[in-house]
Amino acid sequence: MDIIKLKSGSDIRGTALGSAPELTGELAARLAAGFAAWRRDAGAPLGTVAIGRDSRVTGEALLNAAADGLRAMGVNVLDFGLCTTPAMFMCLITEGFSPDASLMITASHQPMEKNGIKFILPHGGVSSAELDEIIRRAETAELPEEKTGTLTKMDFLPAYQTFLQGRIREALGADIAKPLLGLHVIVDAGNGAGGFYAGMLEELGAWIEGSQFLDPDGTFPNHIPNPENPEAMASLSSAVKQYGADLGVIFDTDCDRAAIVDQTGRPINRNRLIALVSAILLEKQPGATIVTDSVTSSGLAQFISEWGGVHYRFKRGYRNVIDEAIRLNEAGVDCPLAIETSGHAALRENHFLDDGMYLATLLIAEAMRLKQEGKELSSLIADLREPKESVELRLPLSSDDNVLLAHRIIDRAMDSAAFARGLRIAPDNREGIRINFDLDGGLENGWLLLRLSVHDPVMPLNIESDVPGGGVQMARWLYEAIKDEPGVGLTALEKYIGPSEN
Repeated sequence: MDIIKLKSGSDIRGTALGSAPELTGELAARLAAGFAAWRRDAGAPLGTVAIGRDSRVTGEALLNAAADGLRAMGVNVLDFGLCTTPAMFMCLITEGFSPDASLMITASHQPMEKNGIKFILPHGGVSSAELDEIIRRAETAELPEEKTGTLTKMDFLPAYQTFLQGRIREALGADIAKPLLGLHVIVDAGNGAGGFYAGMLEELGAWIEGSQFLDPDGTFPNHIPNPENPEAMASLSSAVKQYGADLGVIFDTDCDRAAIVDQTGRPINRNRLIALVSAILLEKQPGATIVTDSVTSSGLAQFISEWGGVHYRFKRGYRNVIDEAIRLNEAGVDCPLAIETSGHAALRENHFLDDGMYLATLLIAEAMRLKQEGKELSSLIADLREPKESVELRLPLSSDDNVLLAHRIIDRAMDSAAFARGLRIAPDNREGIRINFDLDGGLENGWLLLRLSVHDPVMPLNIESDVPGGGVQMARWLYEAIKDEPGVGLTALEKYIGPSEN
């Protein structure tokens, strides 16, 4: 097996279930051993490593296999069992635990047959380049039969839960037993690892009637645990309206992403979620810079500016966004938040860890504070301008060198934009090509972004328009600009434009 094919950004992911799995127990053991060898070679040998997993049916077997690989390298293993990805970071800096590193067995929101491994150090997850080094050692690792490392089963989630509860008390300035008394929150864990969150809120006084899919079930029988999935969000919206809750919160499988639903059942994810978190932070830190991924809307940029902040678009990919926010802070820029439209949100106050539960905790505390003033949480984003049209299309690539092909396509679009009236390449274009359009006599009331996917041989195309029909106008322009480039699939673009327009 060519392990590098399972690399997905800075994680390992692959099919782990079925007749021909890619991510096997043997491979998990080799990767864990490769991780230990990499740290040893770097002069930082691992004494103890914690391992956790999400609810997937293959999780326990892969955890046990990875533990065997570490123990064969002389590493002592703490088996946390069912856990969340953010908790696997927090254990590294929590007194009484503090292992040298941790592994999380998860494939995030991907289908049940998938699984993966995340490698985490005290400074955060490993980088893409560091994962390459781990893979290189895994491919040549020789695992001794004797396992000299120990295995100890432990439960870290209670300590992590205490940490989150403390954050709510701190935010509300309430040293009382039930600071959330009177707030009705519905939790949807999607049968992932986050079901305990509902009980944690109930301990703080929240009413959690209507909470759903809290029991871990790796077959995900109810809906995909993904805050970007329309079916999942619709399920939570329905529950919030049925039970008359103040808000609902939903997590992905390993709880590093979250979104919410307001009291009317309206989803607050993507640009709305970024706007909401930005408003909360900017109220306390005026002038701060908010780092987002590249596909955020023009309305969001306007919203952040009106709240006294600076919107800084960067590359897609949660590690890219987080690393850029860290870099900006080191350069003296006040940047408290790095956040993707996917729901990955990392706050400076929380070690720039992308933690969906920490994000939800911040929002729930703010919802309680506003309710005490007779206000709704969603009132903070009442002035967010939203597009009339918004679509994402995916253009598949088929070339021996898809990166080179993507660059050629982007160059074609840039050349066409340079000589077209009413088009301007965005000044904050840091990924692919983002073009602002003047539609129907307006000024910069539409935009498109074409880029290469972080993970797949695909060019995602995001289009937003403030005028009806503007999306098709922009798509038609792009089609004419790139239609003669071989190797790019234009079916989705042609279908969106319509048969009479291409």
